[in-house]
Amino acid sequence: MNVDPFDSRLDDELERARLRRLFAQGLEREVGYVLPLKRDDDPALDGPRWITGPWFFRDERMYLFPGDSPMGYRLPLDSLPWVSKGDYPYHVEADPFAPRGSLPAATQIRGQQAARAAGGLAGGGTPAPPRSSGAGPASGQAPLDAAALARSSRRFESAHWVTRTALVVEARDPRRASGPKAEGLGQASSVLYVFMPPLQTLEHYLELLVAVEATAASLGVKVVLEGYPPPRDPRLKVLQVTPDPGVIEVNIHPAHDWRELVEHTEFLYEAARQSRLSTEKFMLDGRHTGTGGGNHFVLGGATPADSPFLRRPDLLGSLLGYWHNHPALSYLFSGLFIGPTSQAPRVDEARNDQLHELEIAIAEIDRKSERYGERLPPWLVDRTLRNVLIDVTGNTHRSEFCIDKLYSPDASTGRLGLLELRAFEMPPHAHMSIVQQLLLRALVTRFWNKPYREPLVRWGTALHDRCLLPSFVWMDIEDVVEQMQRAGFAFDLAWFAPHFEFRFPKVGELDARGVHLVLRHALEPWHVMGEEGAAGTTVRYVDSTLERLEVRVSGLVDSRHVITVNGQVLPLQPTGRAGEFVAAVRYRAWAAPSSLHPTIAVHAPLTIDLVDRWMQRSLGGCQYHVAHPGGRSHDTFPVNAFEAESRRLARYFPFGHTPDQGFAKPIELPAERSLEFPFTLDLRRH
Repeated sequence: MNVDPFDSRLDDELERARLRRLFAQGLEREVGYVLPLKRDDDPALDGPRWITGPWFFRDERMYLFPGDSPMGYRLPLDSLPWVSKGDYPYHVEADPFAPRGSLPAATQIRGQQAARAAGGLAGGGTPAPPRSSGAGPASGQAPLDAAALARSSRRFESAHWVTRTALVVEARDPRRASGPKAEGLGQASSVLYVFMPPLQTLEHYLELLVAVEATAASLGVKVVLEGYPPPRDPRLKVLQVTPDPGVIEVNIHPAHDWRELVEHTEFLYEAARQSRLSTEKFMLDGRHTGTGGGNHFVLGGATPADSPFLRRPDLLGSLLGYWHNHPALSYLFSGLFIGPTSQAPRVDEARNDQLHELEIAIAEIDRKSERYGERLPPWLVDRTLRNVLIDVTGNTHRSEFCIDKLYSPDASTGRLGLLELRAFEMPPHAHMSIVQQLLLRALVTRFWNKPYREPLVRWGTALHDRCLLPSFVWMDIEDVVEQMQRAGFAFDLAWFAPHFEFRFPKVGELDARGVHLVLRHALEPWHVMGEEGAAGTTVRYVDSTLERLEVRVSGLVDSRHVITVNGQVLPLQPTGRAGEFVAAVRYRAWAAPSSLHPTIAVHAPLTIDLVDRWMQRSLGGCQYHVAHPGGRSHDTFPVNAFEAESRRLARYFPFGHTPDQGFAKPIELPAERSLEFPFTLDLRRH
């Protein structure tokens, strides 16, 4: 039990539940059963087979490590006899590029298992001892018989014959996985759990799985598999469901064609709905947004050798260049958390010179492609782009284009020929996700036929200025759709209208004296603050106190009319249409002790006026509140879309302009503009 009276931790609910369970079942009772088991692939006359052998412990009993994990994770493997590094049976994963034949049929594996069980372990026979050591004849070790298998090792002798992997069978209450509160509800039950050992090939895993199924069928019991998953193999379809904080992560198997991809996406959304899960939520103020879960797309081939990014590395360079030159692709499909410290920053959001390095990397790939042609080494792509596609901390995974699984020579799991696009958030409807995937497939096809070779744009501070405003994001998407249509892909701009309305919801409209004003939510980067100490640890907060609104005005006479926000003139910029102007206002929505400039007060509510300079008075205006205008604090989230909409409508008033005496000083033109952010009025500076 490893109970220390001075460290009982009885105030911990999990520890109390564990101690209660130990004493309830009895300290003298067995928890489960362990069968040392491994696959012997020695190419001898006897052929490959499964072998087992005894385990030796000083107390002649095996005690598990304390904890609530499955029994297979708590085996005292360090207590087994010592083995040298040269004799240790390391598991070497197969090369992803190694040729693989077709998997044997299920009937063939079951027939082999039935024949083996007739005279083997399942049929009451004796376990097969290893015919020779794992090190082979070159190590000078003599073959082992059954008597040698059962002996213990001598002092300073490497116990190379000991089987160090095991199949574990344990019966336990499934309520334990839901915590101590769930364990105290209902009736106690018992389920048989089978812990699968680590194996090197998928064929071996299937053989053992068929043996477990046959044994369970003969005994008439149901079992639950746990432990090590099957070895990674392109012939195996894998569906993984992982609980993450606040969301459920689902990794579905690849699709071979477009019809199958649509079927997978629609089925996933429908299965989530029937499980009372959703890809959308409503915030306390009623704003409709995503759950924060990623909708990461992984592109590749059926096998690593079929990956288009390894066969044509210039395809990856084309995607990088096109994505960079069209910021709308980065921000229209993203979540609320964007910017240099987000989970998927753009290349030009990392370092100031990163774009220059990317140009060199793409040029190097093109030069090597011309030299080697189809024989271009696949590792060259990884070595060229690995230190470029990173975030500000050097993390290769937190990048808009992640190549961790493209062809990393560090491990076989990194040489899969896969490209992961991480800047996508889960949209609220399946068809919205399908449109995103269709755009990606069309871009890959387009650049496969004709690579993209336009120079990279230096966006500079405009990336977090005009590129975060809804009007310019929509203009950029219009350019993308038009280019795809000219390339032969019949895209429709209306397909992206739901994405636009979901990412940039409308706040309200105002008409006054022939001038039309529209307010929309714009994007605002969230920055990570410096380290702070908290409760015995170090934390880094994210500053989400700032918000941004876009103000788009049409019918404006620029020499006469101005727009003010809380008395400050908005730096309106023309959109290219006659009489239409746009600008953004950045303001502090709520106060937080850990934020940039925490002494600056909240700017809400925002009073937006249409001012006539000739008359020096407001022609009309509106007010926007970030919370309930009556000061009410919502303690619960909206129960449905109707309540959320009512909360949104309650925060916008199409009236409430500043009275005439509010403008004590004449408003002069041109309005003061920031050199770094000419499209944005930052109320923190006033």
